[in-house]
Amino acid sequence: MSKDFKLKTINPATGKNIKHYDPMSDSEMNKAVDACHKAFLDWKLMATVDRAKIIKNIGKKLAEHKDELAKLMTQEMGKLEKEAKPEVDLCSAICDYTAETGPESLKEEERILPEGGKGFITYSPLGVIYGIQPWNFPAYQVVRYSIANLMAGNGVLLKHAENVTGSALLLEKIYLEAGLPENLFKVLLISHDQSDAVIENDHVRGVTLTGSPGAGRIIGEKSAKALKKTVLELGSNDAYVVLEDADIDLAVKTCVIGRLFNNGQTCIAAKRFIVVEAVYDKFKDAFVQQMKNIKHGDPTLEDSDLGPMARKDLRDELHEQVKKSVEKGAKILCGGKMPEGEGYYYPATVLDNIKPGQPAYDDELFGPVASLIKAKDTDDAMRIANDSRYGLGGGIFSKDEDKAKELAQKHFDTGMIFINSFGMAKPNMPFGGVKDSGYGREHGGFGLKEFVNVKSVLFA
Repeated sequence: MSKDFKLKTINPATGKNIKHYDPMSDSEMNKAVDACHKAFLDWKLMATVDRAKIIKNIGKKLAEHKDELAKLMTQEMGKLEKEAKPEVDLCSAICDYTAETGPESLKEEERILPEGGKGFITYSPLGVIYGIQPWNFPAYQVVRYSIANLMAGNGVLLKHAENVTGSALLLEKIYLEAGLPENLFKVLLISHDQSDAVIENDHVRGVTLTGSPGAGRIIGEKSAKALKKTVLELGSNDAYVVLEDADIDLAVKTCVIGRLFNNGQTCIAAKRFIVVEAVYDKFKDAFVQQMKNIKHGDPTLEDSDLGPMARKDLRDELHEQVKKSVEKGAKILCGGKMPEGEGYYYPATVLDNIKPGQPAYDDELFGPVASLIKAKDTDDAMRIANDSRYGLGGGIFSKDEDKAKELAQKHFDTGMIFINSFGMAKPNMPFGGVKDSGYGREHGGFGLKEFVNVKSVLFA
């Protein structure tokens, strides 16, 4: 690592630097891992009800710091401030749910053995869990994996995305303020090369990543080589299917929200809109009109509909995907032009005539660009929805909820499906995907047991 290497944060609304941070040396990094392991050795012995009290207090302290954390997230990655505050509310709700349900979920189970005698199943913490997290939800991504693992009795390390370093450090401060033992949750200010050494460290017993499929393959391979279990939550190209009997007004309104939430930079954002031909034109006209009315602007202002993208390179990549899609036959119905002026803004954009082979069909467009696809009927719509290497989320719009439920259960090849709605994670429902969207589950009690030793204790 170069002596001149610095971690830096940049305000995407202005393109100006916010702050520089000195990275850890290898020695400092290793000491942090050792300290987390040492803290874990005491934490794992604490009763689950006592851990839960601290988890509950973390939720309380997050609420107390909501305005401060929301403003910092907006400054560092450009999300609308009015969307940043609900993100913190979700984090507090995760803490509350985990504190309330965790002790019962982690209780030992007694079983009578077939030949007599009895057995117990215990959920014992593994050790230090290393999380590599992205920038798009600077607080939620961290809380999602860390709170479950702390409740389970593990220690937690965090390598956050460079552009939200300040948010990571503020979370560490909040956790400590809530009474979490020192070093049990530790932010690592390190490079990618140093991160590989963390995965290999004997004290690290599991690795969880939220990121792109490419990053997932790299981290999954490195972790597997070290025989470390992983949970991977990767990208997606979620399809929202609009059937002939859908409430079109509801579908349009919901799909616009689903495409633009968090400036379109959400793994479970609505991205492909697959509409049966009987209602395609009606949906298209209304959807394009609403997207045309979206105004981007200062994310700290209440009247801004859309903030900037988080980084210049991400905006450039998105625009290149739009251009390549157009070169291969897609049509721009609105947006699609790079704005002038400071900041990394990109307009709400709708593409039509989407076909396989175009980035708008095959790839994840991580920004405010919607792909409209016409389907012949319900069967064709589901075929197109599943014609993707991804499988995180999706949606169905139909007034026949029983039919929609059956399609979701039996035909939609994703981890999460919204019926006549769009939403984010819920503390009591599992979160995760299939195919190139990764594996493992978080929330709903499932994340509590991803990194535990399910231990059998048998008596004759």
